[in-house]
Amino acid sequence: MVNLNSVNLNRLVTFVAVVEAGSLTAAAERLGLAKSMVSKHMQLLEAEIGVALLVRSTRKLSLTEAGRAFYASSRQLLQSAEHAIEQARTGLDSPQGTLRVAAPIDYGAMVVAPVLAQLRTRYPALHIELVCADHVIDLIAEGIDVTVRLGKLADSGHMASRVGPLKRWLVATPDFIARHGMPGHPDALEALPFIALSVLPQPRVFTLHDGAGQTREIRMRNTVFSTNTAYASRAAALAGAGVLRATTFLTQEDVAAGRLVRLLPAWSQAATDIHAVYPASPHVPHKVRVFIDALKAATLQSA
Repeated sequence: MVNLNSVNLNRLVTFVAVVEAGSLTAAAERLGLAKSMVSKHMQLLEAEIGVALLVRSTRKLSLTEAGRAFYASSRQLLQSAEHAIEQARTGLDSPQGTLRVAAPIDYGAMVVAPVLAQLRTRYPALHIELVCADHVIDLIAEGIDVTVRLGKLADSGHMASRVGPLKRWLVATPDFIARHGMPGHPDALEALPFIALSVLPQPRVFTLHDGAGQTREIRMRNTVFSTNTAYASRAAALAGAGVLRATTFLTQEDVAAGRLVRLLPAWSQAATDIHAVYPASPHVPHKVRVFIDALKAATLQSA
């Protein structure tokens, strides 16, 4: 079997140009090289493969029998390479293949799935697989192209791109507010019935800031409902069970529709970050880049 490391395949381009141009001079003009360089490439190619390819004379240049067969094979090889490059460039303009995305369950369903559906409409050659899970997924082991992670990132060897801020609001239903009153200050929150999302590190403790530099640490003392999923906490809030501290992507449509009311809008909670994480590589796949760009656009629009 031939050791390709011993042959400079770039010389095939020169050889094919010489055959098709009919002379070293014409091939040199076609390639933008000096005639002496073209001649040297031919000499080296013949030495590398150990076969005479060209018959040189004062009048013309012709192919040996081995040269004719080698030209046919070389031309076919270059055509295949051109086709491969064209396919790769087509992928740069229109991503294709399968895009495997992982995301937390609530964020994946409410934000990532619509973004991916729109991406699929825009790029029909792209196939989508969305894996929703609240545990940290191993990208390499599970063949994931990109995963979305909320909050502080753990150290890893992967690349990360910030998608946008992750914000939280305090919300309750209009009926709940009618029964318990609208709190006018953070200090009035702590005694209100509270819905806790138990998977948070400190589900009942958070800090509020106002525009004047004041800070309040809130400790909700009256937890009446606790659950481990954001969907269930939202359902409990919509049923009027209590005050809910939840992400804006989970509650902003309810607030816009009047089903929930934002409490203390002059006070905010420090935002954390949303990141897209993907395996480190010198070249980020185009399908990953278009997904991250689309997710950033959707996050900016809803901010």
